[in-house]
Amino acid sequence: MSPAPSPTPAPLARRWPWPRALHASVGVHVAASGAALLLPEAVPWAAGGVLLNHVVLTASGLWPRSTVLGPNVTRLPPGAAARGDIALTFDDGPDPEVTPAVLDLLAEHGVQATFFCVAERARDHKALLRRIVAGGHGVQNHSLRHRHNFSLLGPRGFEREIGAAQALLADITGVRPFCFRAPAGLRNPLLDPVLHRLGLHLVSWTRRGYDTRVGDAGGVLARLARGLAGGDILLLHDGHARRNAARRPVLLDVLPLLLARCRAAGLRPVTLDQALPHRHAGA
Repeated sequence: MSPAPSPTPAPLARRWPWPRALHASVGVHVAASGAALLLPEAVPWAAGGVLLNHVVLTASGLWPRSTVLGPNVTRLPPGAAARGDIALTFDDGPDPEVTPAVLDLLAEHGVQATFFCVAERARDHKALLRRIVAGGHGVQNHSLRHRHNFSLLGPRGFEREIGAAQALLADITGVRPFCFRAPAGLRNPLLDPVLHRLGLHLVSWTRRGYDTRVGDAGGVLARLARGLAGGDILLLHDGHARRNAARRPVLLDVLPLLLARCRAAGLRPVTLDQALPHRHAGA
């Protein structure tokens, strides 16, 4: 299957565009401070308003598909959706056992996918990463170490974790990633300014199969294929893949079935490079 031409990069304002929710958050803090200074009896209400504001922001960071904290790609652009394009994305690799088998299946079906790679694992399996690129697939940024406390980092921590991964993945593949997916999809309000400076889209997903938790291929497939349509971004895992009772990674049983469903529905898997405009780095 011949790849679609990469879209023309879209311009982006150099200044970071503050999300409305953060403008509102600043307003809540200013109003609460003013109320507390002018009306001492209003202190409990002001404190409650600030607390509620922080609860909302925290909940937004724990919701991987939320756009409250900044831009978040959960579907391909309308043009790609109209063409029947979908994106298969694989997280947490590369894995020396599972990833080669996934690449074999993709080659057998003649389709391309996108791999969100953990940079330190990529460093340990450079030849495998180069095989991903040679197969026409995309390699994007899934952080340096896949830290469990990623969502608790501040700007400097995000810069180190994401920037180091950018440099390492670009050095191995010769192509600089333009998409980032947060570990487990979790983040905080300080992430998007860093992504803006690095020229990275935050990409989550339309639906996921929970193939790191569910060992039944039918159950994983049902979650991924329910309402399957053009523009969908599907999340699977070549790293941390759950195994069935026979110790076989469930992903390897799900993928051929999923590709058959896509083919029957007239849907074409493409890489994010083929479907998304690049995000230019900001100041």
